[in-house]
Amino acid sequence: MVDNGKGFQIFGHILLGLLAVCAVAPFILLIMSSFTEEQILIANGYSFFPEKFSTYAYEYLMTKSNAVVRGYGISFVVTIVGTLCNLLVTTLYAYPLSRKELPGRNIFAFYLFFTMLFSGGLVPSYLMWTQTFHIRNTVFALLIPNLLLSAFNVIMMRTYFTSNIPDAVVEAARVDGASEFKILFGIVLPMALPIIATISLLVGLAYWNDWMNGLYYLNDDRMFSIQVLLMNIQRDLDSLRQQAQSGGNVSTANLPSTSVRMALTVLGILPIMIIYPFMQKYFVKGIAIGAVKG
Repeated sequence: MVDNGKGFQIFGHILLGLLAVCAVAPFILLIMSSFTEEQILIANGYSFFPEKFSTYAYEYLMTKSNAVVRGYGISFVVTIVGTLCNLLVTTLYAYPLSRKELPGRNIFAFYLFFTMLFSGGLVPSYLMWTQTFHIRNTVFALLIPNLLLSAFNVIMMRTYFTSNIPDAVVEAARVDGASEFKILFGIVLPMALPIIATISLLVGLAYWNDWMNGLYYLNDDRMFSIQVLLMNIQRDLDSLRQQAQSGGNVSTANLPSTSVRMALTVLGILPIMIIYPFMQKYFVKGIAIGAVKG
């Protein structure tokens, strides 16, 4: 006989295993579809076991290998630099808000909350960034607008500091003569690795997946990130297929649009799929502590 506790544990393992399969299966299907011949995809749809393998979609993308490599490089640089800058700005805003003795604390908190409810809108933002700050066709167009600071991340980090950094530790450091920066960078941040890893992952994902800023502020293809480049490749393919179909050009009409779309998606998410397992532990812990406790 299996006791209730053991039976529940077995059931939990089976359930979590099924959920894991459901989470991983779409990625496997995506990868297999990118290696499937276009006509098979059109005729039979997506399959985990394609009738005919083809690498033509990736061969087509390799004709644009220089642009793809450059796009990857820009995305990596923007993601790393942007994540570090976002962490710095977020920390320098969140830590003072977590200290009750901060003069004007409610004013700064209200200013933060206000940005979550109201914004100037797309057109004023575009005019501000292009005509006042002149970030058009520069790397700052991918770094600053909408991504450099998030009110949600500030609130989550402030909550973590308030709930998990004992006031006694901070007071003891002050008694020993430590400055505020020494307390923050020498004591508080080493105790806040889970929330730092969580916000790093959220911000890194936002930077890596961002294509809107490139669409708005870039028209120089040398500055395109990988997401903007892949979007333009897909748009060019769709345009070629439409022109070919209307003009009767069969060879161009048979371009592997569907399989290329799958290959583009694989190229876009591959780095995240590689990095995420190494940060999952901190991500789950940081979300649970930073967002639930209060």
